[in-house]
Amino acid sequence: MTATHTAATNTASTYGWVERAFHWSIALLIVTAIALGVVAYDWSYDTDAALATKATLFSAHKTVGIAIFFIALARIAWALSQPRPAPLHPDRKAETFAAAAVHWLLYGSLVLVPAFGWAHHATAEGFAPIWWPFGQSLPFLPKDPELSATLATLHMVFERVMVAALLLHILGTVKHSLIDKDSTFGRMWRGVDPGPLSGAKAHVAPVGVALVVWAGALGVGLALGPKTATAVPVQAAEVSGVSTWTVEEGTLSITVQQLGAAVTGSFSEWQAAIDFDETPRADGTHGTVEVGVSTASLSLGSVTQQATSGDFLASEAHPQATYTATLLSEGEGYVADGTLSVRGVDVPLRLPFTLELEGDRAVMAGTGTLDRRDFGMGESYPDESSVGFTVEVTVALTASRLE
Repeated sequence: MTATHTAATNTASTYGWVERAFHWSIALLIVTAIALGVVAYDWSYDTDAALATKATLFSAHKTVGIAIFFIALARIAWALSQPRPAPLHPDRKAETFAAAAVHWLLYGSLVLVPAFGWAHHATAEGFAPIWWPFGQSLPFLPKDPELSATLATLHMVFERVMVAALLLHILGTVKHSLIDKDSTFGRMWRGVDPGPLSGAKAHVAPVGVALVVWAGALGVGLALGPKTATAVPVQAAEVSGVSTWTVEEGTLSITVQQLGAAVTGSFSEWQAAIDFDETPRADGTHGTVEVGVSTASLSLGSVTQQATSGDFLASEAHPQATYTATLLSEGEGYVADGTLSVRGVDVPLRLPFTLELEGDRAVMAGTGTLDRRDFGMGESYPDESSVGFTVEVTVALTASRLE
Protein backbone atom coordinates (compact mmCIF):
# COMPACT_ATOMS: atom_id res chain seq x y z
CA MET A 1 0.00 0.00 0.00
CA THR A 2 1.46 3.36 -1.04
CA ALA A 3 1.94 6.13 1.52
CA THR A 4 0.85 9.76 1.20
CA HIS A 5 3.43 12.50 1.72
CA THR A 6 1.98 15.42 3.71
CA ALA A 7 5.09 17.51 4.41
CA ALA A 8 5.78 20.86 2.72
CA THR A 9 9.09 19.82 1.19
CA ASN A 10 9.85 17.30 -1.56
CA THR A 11 11.54 13.97 -1.07
CA ALA A 12 13.54 11.80 -3.43
CA SER A 13 10.35 9.96 -4.40
CA THR A 14 7.45 12.47 -4.29
CA TYR A 15 6.35 16.11 -4.03
CA GLY A 16 5.53 18.15 -0.94
CA TRP A 17 2.32 20.12 -0.63
CA VAL A 18 4.01 23.45 -1.46
CA GLU A 19 5.08 22.32 -4.92
CA ARG A 20 1.73 20.66 -5.50
CA ALA A 21 -0.04 23.90 -4.57
CA PHE A 22 2.15 25.83 -7.02
CA HIS A 23 1.44 23.29 -9.77
CA TRP A 24 -2.35 23.26 -9.48
CA SER A 25 -2.78 26.98 -8.88
CA ILE A 26 -0.76 27.75 -12.03
CA ALA A 27 -2.70 25.12 -13.98
CA LEU A 28 -5.99 26.77 -12.97
CA LEU A 29 -4.68 30.24 -13.81
CA ILE A 30 -3.41 29.12 -17.24
CA VAL A 31 -6.81 27.74 -18.20
CA THR A 32 -8.45 30.93 -16.93
CA ALA A 33 -6.04 33.21 -18.81
CA ILE A 34 -6.46 31.33 -22.08
CA ALA A 35 -10.26 31.33 -21.80
CA LEU A 36 -10.36 35.04 -20.97
CA GLY A 37 -8.02 35.88 -23.85
CA VAL A 38 -10.03 33.94 -26.43
CA VAL A 39 -13.36 35.35 -25.29
CA ALA A 40 -12.01 38.92 -25.02
CA TYR A 41 -10.48 38.81 -28.51
CA ASP A 42 -13.74 37.63 -30.10
CA TRP A 43 -16.00 39.96 -28.07
CA SER A 44 -17.59 42.75 -30.09
CA TYR A 45 -17.17 46.46 -29.35
CA ASP A 46 -20.10 47.92 -31.28
CA THR A 47 -21.86 49.45 -28.28
CA ASP A 48 -20.92 51.14 -25.02
CA ALA A 49 -21.83 48.04 -23.03
CA ALA A 50 -19.98 45.67 -25.39
CA LEU A 51 -16.82 47.79 -25.32
CA ALA A 52 -16.89 47.97 -21.52
CA THR A 53 -17.27 44.19 -21.33
CA LYS A 54 -14.42 43.64 -23.81
CA ALA A 55 -12.16 45.90 -21.76
CA THR A 56 -13.11 44.08 -18.55
CA LEU A 57 -12.30 40.71 -20.11
CA PHE A 58 -8.93 41.93 -21.36
CA SER A 59 -8.12 43.49 -17.97
CA ALA A 60 -8.93 40.20 -16.28
CA HIS A 61 -6.77 38.31 -18.82
CA LYS A 62 -3.81 40.64 -18.23
CA THR A 63 -4.17 40.56 -14.45
CA VAL A 64 -4.28 36.75 -14.38
CA GLY A 65 -1.21 36.73 -16.64
CA ILE A 66 0.71 38.92 -14.19
CA ALA A 67 -0.30 36.56 -11.38
CA ILE A 68 1.04 33.59 -13.39
CA PHE A 69 4.33 35.44 -13.98
CA PHE A 70 5.04 36.00 -10.30
CA ILE A 71 3.74 32.62 -9.11
CA ALA A 72 5.86 30.91 -11.79
CA LEU A 73 8.97 32.74 -10.56
CA ALA A 74 8.18 31.66 -7.01
CA ARG A 75 7.62 28.08 -8.12
CA ILE A 76 10.92 27.97 -10.01
CA ALA A 77 12.75 29.38 -6.99
CA TRP A 78 11.10 26.78 -4.76
CA ALA A 79 11.84 23.93 -7.17
CA LEU A 80 15.52 24.89 -7.32
CA SER A 81 15.71 24.68 -3.52
CA GLN A 82 14.13 21.22 -3.36
CA PRO A 83 15.24 17.68 -4.21
CA ARG A 84 13.71 16.45 -7.48
CA PRO A 85 11.75 13.23 -7.14
CA ALA A 86 13.36 10.50 -9.22
CA PRO A 87 11.54 9.33 -12.38
CA LEU A 88 9.43 6.22 -11.92
CA HIS A 89 10.94 4.55 -15.00
CA PRO A 90 14.59 5.66 -15.29
CA ASP A 91 15.25 2.78 -17.70
CA ARG A 92 13.02 4.49 -20.31
CA LYS A 93 15.68 6.97 -21.31
CA ALA A 94 13.92 8.56 -24.29
CA GLU A 95 10.69 9.02 -22.33
CA THR A 96 12.52 10.49 -19.35
CA PHE A 97 14.46 12.84 -21.62
CA ALA A 98 11.28 14.03 -23.39
CA ALA A 99 9.49 14.59 -20.08
CA ALA A 100 12.38 16.70 -18.77
CA ALA A 101 12.49 18.79 -21.97
CA VAL A 102 8.74 19.43 -21.81
CA HIS A 103 9.00 20.43 -18.17
CA TRP A 104 11.72 22.95 -18.99
CA LEU A 105 9.62 24.33 -21.85
CA LEU A 106 6.71 24.78 -19.47
CA TYR A 107 8.82 26.44 -16.78
CA GLY A 108 10.24 28.94 -19.25
CA SER A 109 6.93 29.57 -21.00
CA LEU A 110 5.20 30.36 -17.73
CA VAL A 111 7.60 33.29 -17.38
CA LEU A 112 8.14 34.32 -21.01
CA VAL A 113 4.50 34.37 -22.15
CA PRO A 114 3.23 36.77 -19.46
CA ALA A 115 6.48 38.78 -19.66
CA PHE A 116 5.96 39.49 -23.36
CA GLY A 117 2.27 40.22 -22.72
CA TRP A 118 3.15 42.64 -19.92
CA ALA A 119 5.73 44.39 -22.10
CA HIS A 120 3.20 44.64 -24.95
CA HIS A 121 0.71 46.26 -22.58
CA ALA A 122 3.31 48.70 -21.23
CA THR A 123 4.33 49.91 -24.70
CA ALA A 124 0.80 50.26 -26.11
CA GLU A 125 -1.71 53.06 -25.91
CA GLY A 126 -5.20 51.83 -25.19
CA PHE A 127 -7.77 50.52 -22.82
CA ALA A 128 -7.98 47.54 -20.43
CA PRO A 129 -5.59 48.31 -17.57
CA ILE A 130 -3.99 45.70 -15.32
CA TRP A 131 -5.92 45.60 -12.06
CA TRP A 132 -3.25 46.48 -9.56
CA PRO A 133 -1.86 49.64 -7.90
CA PHE A 134 1.64 49.58 -9.40
CA GLY A 135 1.04 51.46 -12.63
CA GLN A 136 0.76 50.35 -16.25
CA SER A 137 4.24 51.12 -17.60
CA LEU A 138 7.62 49.41 -17.32
CA PRO A 139 11.05 51.04 -16.93
CA PHE A 140 13.01 51.52 -20.17
CA LEU A 141 10.01 50.58 -22.35
CA PRO A 142 8.57 53.59 -24.20
CA LYS A 143 5.13 53.90 -25.75
CA ASP A 144 5.96 52.74 -29.25
CA PRO A 145 3.41 51.25 -31.71
CA GLU A 146 5.96 49.21 -33.68
CA LEU A 147 7.66 47.83 -30.56
CA SER A 148 4.27 47.06 -29.05
CA ALA A 149 3.20 45.18 -32.19
CA THR A 150 6.42 43.15 -32.14
CA LEU A 151 5.93 42.27 -28.48
CA ALA A 152 2.31 41.28 -29.16
CA THR A 153 3.51 38.90 -31.89
CA LEU A 154 6.13 37.40 -29.57
CA HIS A 155 3.50 36.97 -26.87
CA MET A 156 1.32 35.06 -29.35
CA VAL A 157 4.14 32.84 -30.65
CA PHE A 158 5.44 31.92 -27.19
CA GLU A 159 1.87 31.27 -26.08
CA ARG A 160 1.62 28.65 -28.84
CA VAL A 161 4.82 27.05 -27.55
CA MET A 162 3.35 26.99 -24.04
CA VAL A 163 0.09 25.40 -25.23
CA ALA A 164 1.99 22.75 -27.21
CA ALA A 165 4.15 21.92 -24.19
CA LEU A 166 1.07 21.83 -21.97
CA LEU A 167 -0.70 19.41 -24.31
CA LEU A 168 2.37 17.15 -24.38
CA HIS A 169 2.49 17.29 -20.58
CA ILE A 170 -1.19 16.30 -20.35
CA LEU A 171 -0.78 13.49 -22.88
CA GLY A 172 2.14 12.16 -20.87
CA THR A 173 0.04 12.20 -17.71
CA VAL A 174 -2.81 10.37 -19.44
CA LYS A 175 -0.36 7.75 -20.72
CA HIS A 176 1.03 7.18 -17.20
CA SER A 177 -2.48 6.94 -15.73
CA LEU A 178 -4.26 4.78 -18.32
CA ILE A 179 -1.48 2.70 -19.86
CA ASP A 180 1.31 2.48 -17.29
CA LYS A 181 -1.12 2.75 -14.35
CA ASP A 182 1.70 4.10 -12.17
CA SER A 183 1.90 6.83 -9.50
CA THR A 184 2.97 9.74 -11.76
CA PHE A 185 -0.32 11.61 -11.44
CA GLY A 186 -0.85 10.58 -7.82
CA ARG A 187 2.52 12.04 -6.80
CA MET A 188 1.45 15.52 -7.94
CA TRP A 189 -2.25 15.22 -7.05
CA ARG A 190 -2.05 14.12 -3.41
CA GLY A 191 1.58 13.34 -2.69
CA VAL A 192 1.49 9.60 -3.26
CA ASP A 193 4.87 8.17 -2.27
CA PRO A 194 5.76 5.03 -4.26
CA GLY A 195 8.70 4.32 -1.95
CA PRO A 196 12.45 4.23 -2.63
CA LEU A 197 13.41 4.82 -6.27
CA SER A 198 16.68 4.37 -8.06
CA GLY A 199 17.90 7.87 -8.96
CA ALA A 200 18.62 8.98 -12.50
CA LYS A 201 21.51 11.23 -13.37
CA ALA A 202 20.38 14.70 -14.35
CA HIS A 203 21.37 15.94 -17.79
CA VAL A 204 21.57 19.42 -19.25
CA ALA A 205 20.49 18.21 -22.71
CA PRO A 206 16.75 18.72 -22.03
CA VAL A 207 17.52 22.33 -21.11
CA GLY A 208 19.33 22.68 -24.41
CA VAL A 209 16.27 21.41 -26.28
CA ALA A 210 14.11 23.98 -24.53
CA LEU A 211 16.59 26.74 -25.36
CA VAL A 212 16.57 25.74 -29.04
CA VAL A 213 12.75 25.82 -29.12
CA TRP A 214 12.67 29.24 -27.43
CA ALA A 215 15.27 30.59 -29.85
CA GLY A 216 13.18 29.28 -32.74
CA ALA A 217 10.06 30.91 -31.31
CA LEU A 218 11.92 34.19 -30.94
CA GLY A 219 13.06 34.00 -34.55
CA VAL A 220 9.55 33.25 -35.79
CA GLY A 221 8.08 36.11 -33.76
CA LEU A 222 10.61 38.61 -35.05
CA ALA A 223 10.22 37.35 -38.63
CA LEU A 224 6.46 37.78 -38.52
CA GLY A 225 7.11 41.41 -37.64
CA PRO A 226 4.70 44.10 -36.44
CA LYS A 227 1.11 43.56 -37.39
CA THR A 228 -0.73 46.71 -38.35
CA ALA A 229 -4.25 46.90 -37.03
CA THR A 230 -5.63 49.22 -39.69
CA ALA A 231 -8.64 47.88 -41.57
CA VAL A 232 -7.56 49.10 -45.04
CA PRO A 233 -4.24 49.80 -46.79
CA VAL A 234 -2.68 53.18 -46.13
CA GLN A 235 -3.00 55.55 -49.09
CA ALA A 236 -0.66 58.44 -49.85
CA ALA A 237 -1.92 61.80 -48.63
CA GLU A 238 -2.34 64.49 -51.31
CA VAL A 239 -2.50 68.30 -51.29
CA SER A 240 -2.92 70.73 -54.19
CA GLY A 241 -2.47 74.14 -52.56
CA VAL A 242 0.33 76.64 -53.04
CA SER A 243 3.34 76.01 -50.81
CA THR A 244 6.16 78.41 -49.97
CA TRP A 245 7.48 76.21 -47.13
CA THR A 246 8.39 72.54 -46.99
CA VAL A 247 7.89 70.37 -43.91
CA GLU A 248 11.16 68.76 -42.82
CA GLU A 249 9.75 66.75 -39.94
CA GLY A 250 6.66 66.74 -37.80
CA THR A 251 3.90 64.84 -36.02
CA LEU A 252 0.14 64.95 -36.35
CA SER A 253 -1.51 63.30 -33.38
CA ILE A 254 -4.87 62.97 -31.67
CA THR A 255 -5.82 62.23 -28.07
CA VAL A 256 -9.13 60.60 -27.17
CA GLN A 257 -10.69 59.35 -23.97
CA GLN A 258 -11.22 55.59 -23.83
CA LEU A 259 -13.01 54.30 -20.73
CA GLY A 260 -11.89 57.39 -18.85
CA ALA A 261 -8.22 57.15 -19.84
CA ALA A 262 -6.39 59.32 -22.37
CA VAL A 263 -5.16 57.46 -25.45
CA THR A 264 -2.82 59.23 -27.87
CA GLY A 265 -2.04 58.14 -31.42
CA SER A 266 -0.59 59.65 -34.58
CA PHE A 267 -0.96 59.62 -38.36
CA SER A 268 2.11 58.39 -40.24
CA GLU A 269 1.01 59.63 -43.67
CA TRP A 270 0.12 63.32 -44.17
CA GLN A 271 1.17 66.22 -46.35
CA ALA A 272 0.93 70.00 -45.89
CA ALA A 273 1.01 72.87 -48.38
CA ILE A 274 1.98 75.98 -46.37
CA ASP A 275 1.87 79.48 -47.87
CA PHE A 276 2.99 81.82 -45.06
CA ASP A 277 4.44 85.33 -44.71
CA GLU A 278 5.61 86.85 -41.46
CA THR A 279 4.27 90.25 -42.56
CA PRO A 280 0.47 90.47 -42.90
CA ARG A 281 -0.76 90.68 -46.47
CA ALA A 282 -3.14 93.26 -47.88
CA ASP A 283 -6.16 91.27 -46.68
CA GLY A 284 -4.71 91.09 -43.14
CA THR A 285 -3.92 87.38 -43.33
CA HIS A 286 -0.56 85.65 -43.15
CA GLY A 287 -1.40 83.07 -45.82
CA THR A 288 -3.05 79.70 -46.10
CA VAL A 289 -2.47 76.05 -45.28
CA GLU A 290 -3.86 72.85 -46.74
CA VAL A 291 -3.29 69.49 -45.04
CA GLY A 292 -4.13 66.08 -46.46
CA VAL A 293 -4.20 63.09 -44.09
CA SER A 294 -4.44 59.39 -44.89
CA THR A 295 -6.96 58.28 -42.29
CA ALA A 296 -5.85 54.62 -42.44
CA SER A 297 -2.35 55.66 -41.32
CA LEU A 298 -3.59 56.30 -37.78
CA SER A 299 -1.92 54.28 -35.04
CA LEU A 300 -3.95 54.51 -31.83
CA GLY A 301 -2.62 51.68 -29.73
CA SER A 302 -4.98 48.81 -29.02
CA VAL A 303 -7.98 50.70 -30.44
CA THR A 304 -6.49 51.43 -33.89
CA GLN A 305 -8.82 49.10 -35.75
CA GLN A 306 -11.85 50.53 -33.95
CA ALA A 307 -10.75 54.11 -34.74
CA THR A 308 -10.35 53.46 -38.49
CA SER A 309 -13.56 51.43 -38.77
CA GLY A 310 -16.86 52.60 -40.23
CA ASP A 311 -18.03 53.77 -36.80
CA PHE A 312 -15.34 56.43 -36.65
CA LEU A 313 -12.90 57.50 -39.40
CA ALA A 314 -14.40 55.13 -41.99
CA SER A 315 -11.02 54.84 -43.70
CA GLU A 316 -12.18 52.41 -46.37
CA ALA A 317 -14.92 54.71 -47.66
CA HIS A 318 -13.10 57.98 -46.89
CA PRO A 319 -9.34 57.37 -47.16
CA GLN A 320 -8.36 61.06 -46.89
CA ALA A 321 -9.22 63.87 -44.49
CA THR A 322 -8.51 67.46 -45.53
CA TYR A 323 -7.98 70.65 -43.57
CA THR A 324 -7.89 74.04 -45.33
CA ALA A 325 -7.41 77.21 -43.32
CA THR A 326 -6.44 80.86 -43.37
CA LEU A 327 -3.49 81.85 -41.20
CA LEU A 328 -4.16 84.83 -38.90
CA SER A 329 -2.48 86.69 -36.06
CA GLU A 330 -4.02 86.08 -32.64
CA GLY A 331 -2.56 87.68 -29.53
CA GLU A 332 1.14 86.87 -29.36
CA GLY A 333 0.76 83.90 -31.68
CA TYR A 334 -1.25 82.74 -34.64
CA VAL A 335 -4.36 80.73 -35.45
CA ALA A 336 -5.33 78.54 -38.38
CA ASP A 337 -9.00 79.27 -39.01
CA GLY A 338 -10.56 76.82 -41.43
CA THR A 339 -12.55 73.69 -42.17
CA LEU A 340 -11.79 70.06 -41.46
CA SER A 341 -13.36 67.52 -43.79
CA VAL A 342 -13.58 63.98 -42.42
CA ARG A 343 -15.74 61.15 -43.81
CA GLY A 344 -17.50 63.65 -46.08
CA VAL A 345 -18.50 66.03 -43.27
CA ASP A 346 -17.14 69.60 -43.05
CA VAL A 347 -16.64 71.07 -39.57
CA PRO A 348 -15.04 74.42 -38.64
CA LEU A 349 -11.75 74.11 -36.75
CA ARG A 350 -9.70 76.88 -35.20
CA LEU A 351 -6.21 75.72 -34.29
CA PRO A 352 -4.11 78.23 -32.29
CA PHE A 353 -0.36 77.74 -32.72
CA THR A 354 2.98 79.17 -31.74
CA LEU A 355 5.72 79.88 -34.27
CA GLU A 356 9.45 80.32 -33.77
CA LEU A 357 11.15 81.85 -36.79
CA GLU A 358 14.90 81.84 -37.37
CA GLY A 359 15.65 83.07 -40.87
CA ASP A 360 14.32 80.50 -43.33
CA ARG A 361 13.50 77.93 -40.64
CA ALA A 362 10.27 77.73 -38.61
CA VAL A 363 9.16 75.58 -35.67
CA MET A 364 5.41 75.37 -35.16
CA ALA A 365 3.24 73.76 -32.45
CA GLY A 366 -0.53 73.94 -32.10
CA THR A 367 -3.53 72.23 -30.52
CA GLY A 368 -7.22 72.29 -31.34
CA THR A 369 -10.29 70.40 -30.13
CA LEU A 370 -13.12 68.66 -31.94
CA ASP A 371 -16.31 66.85 -31.01
CA ARG A 372 -16.61 63.44 -32.68
CA ARG A 373 -20.40 63.77 -32.77
CA ASP A 374 -20.12 66.68 -35.25
CA PHE A 375 -18.82 64.17 -37.81
CA GLY A 376 -21.39 61.49 -36.97
CA MET A 377 -18.69 59.33 -35.38
CA GLY A 378 -19.41 56.70 -32.78
CA GLU A 379 -23.19 56.92 -32.89
CA SER A 380 -23.39 53.55 -31.12
CA TYR A 381 -21.48 55.14 -28.20
CA PRO A 382 -24.03 57.79 -27.14
CA ASP A 383 -22.33 58.79 -23.89
CA GLU A 384 -18.76 59.31 -22.68
CA SER A 385 -18.54 56.31 -20.39
CA SER A 386 -16.58 54.35 -23.01
CA VAL A 387 -15.58 56.80 -25.77
CA GLY A 388 -15.24 60.51 -24.99
CA PHE A 389 -16.80 63.17 -27.19
CA THR A 390 -13.77 65.47 -27.30
CA VAL A 391 -10.84 64.79 -29.64
CA GLU A 392 -7.68 66.83 -29.14
CA VAL A 393 -5.65 67.45 -32.31
CA THR A 394 -1.96 68.31 -31.89
CA VAL A 395 0.44 69.42 -34.60
CA ALA A 396 4.19 69.96 -34.25
CA LEU A 397 6.50 70.50 -37.20
CA THR A 398 9.69 72.03 -38.46
CA ALA A 399 9.62 73.67 -41.89
CA SER A 400 12.05 75.50 -44.15
CA ARG A 401 11.32 78.28 -46.62
CA LEU A 402 11.40 77.34 -50.29
CA GLU A 403 13.72 79.40 -52.46
